[in-house]
Amino acid sequence: MDDIIPATGAATTAPGRNWSGNITYSAQRLIEPESVDDLRRLVASSAHIRALGTRHSFSAVADTTGDLVGVGRLPRRIEVDSDARTVMVSAGLRFGEIAPSLDAAGWALGNLGSLPHISVGGAAATGTHGSGEANRTLAASVAALEMVTADGDLVTMRRGDAGFDGAVVALGRLGVVTTLTLDVRPRYEIRQLVHLGLPGDAAIEHATDLLAGGYSVSLFTGWEDPLEFQVLGKHLVDADPKAADLAERLGARAATEEWHPVPGMPTENSTEQLGRPGPWYARLPHFKLEFTPSSGEELQSEFFVARPDASAALRAVASVRDRVAPVLQVGEIRSIAADDLWLSPASGQDVVALHFTWVEDLAVALPAVRAVEEVLEPFGARPHWGKVFTAPADRVRPLFPRLADAVALAERLDPRGVFRNAFVEEYLGV
Repeated sequence: MDDIIPATGAATTAPGRNWSGNITYSAQRLIEPESVDDLRRLVASSAHIRALGTRHSFSAVADTTGDLVGVGRLPRRIEVDSDARTVMVSAGLRFGEIAPSLDAAGWALGNLGSLPHISVGGAAATGTHGSGEANRTLAASVAALEMVTADGDLVTMRRGDAGFDGAVVALGRLGVVTTLTLDVRPRYEIRQLVHLGLPGDAAIEHATDLLAGGYSVSLFTGWEDPLEFQVLGKHLVDADPKAADLAERLGARAATEEWHPVPGMPTENSTEQLGRPGPWYARLPHFKLEFTPSSGEELQSEFFVARPDASAALRAVASVRDRVAPVLQVGEIRSIAADDLWLSPASGQDVVALHFTWVEDLAVALPAVRAVEEVLEPFGARPHWGKVFTAPADRVRPLFPRLADAVALAERLDPRGVFRNAFVEEYLGV
């Protein structure tokens, strides 16, 4: 409603644009309450409201014609339960902010995304992920969440509760998440090894073996001619670096100096490589928290195919690389283990993610996006909810078998449609 009066102490600003600048938010205001009680009053009095995280989504998933609300000013919480092997964190905190405290207490998260700059709540809501054959999406580590629902109620849902698997990756449709409880494991160390110049045919043929050859492995390429890949392997310090060994047998060479995944970017922005061991949080992301991630001037798309289809899907993209390469900064291929979350890109199946960092010009990049979507359509490729894609709803909805359950959950928890926006109405139908 236009006459909502923010709670005393809440910061109210114009929402502006997302991180890359390709989305200008339709909302008139961004309200950032300083207490959960203020947040509850705000939501209960709203006709339409949506949560906004660190603005790293390239799609309109977070936008609204009502108000946007941020949770970054809510009380900071990082609470470890050693017996339960969990940590409760504020949804607005970034992974790079919670990781050092967790590590100092002797604990770690099982995985991280390439950017430590993203908020825990936003990453979970959109199904964002790291990499690793046995590693699931970041959302799959959520053991419980607390959120403010449409009537201002503070609701806690735990793993095993009815509807929990639809509440973690929910695209902001169910409420404003205030805290998440994440699974943790004892702290560990990682070393990174980079191999360059892997011939394209060999990389595509052996893609799943390469991706399975470390704790977290990424393949990078510009999709140019001649086609080559670079292999970034993140290995437990006492583990055999199988991806590195395989890459060398297939014709790649070991890097002898620091390397940045995006050509032309300063290598000091990347987390340390060359086999130097370091704590999990300083090696699993590709980029350091204190620097602008990736190139900073870009658009991103990502599509997920079933792991057995990885090589065929890569060959399909290679067939349109004449349209992809001229507008691409870099492509990345990663592997993610299956989870049970209804709207996760890895829901019900192990997947390989094909990621594209485009030039910043949307009009120039879109024909390449459409070309990739066209060749990946036979593989049932699921789009990343927070990135650029053009596939219509009638092609996207059937890719998520539990979509009807997600719709029913939204109708139960938010019958007034307080958290609806154009994006979820189009792709979820509710």
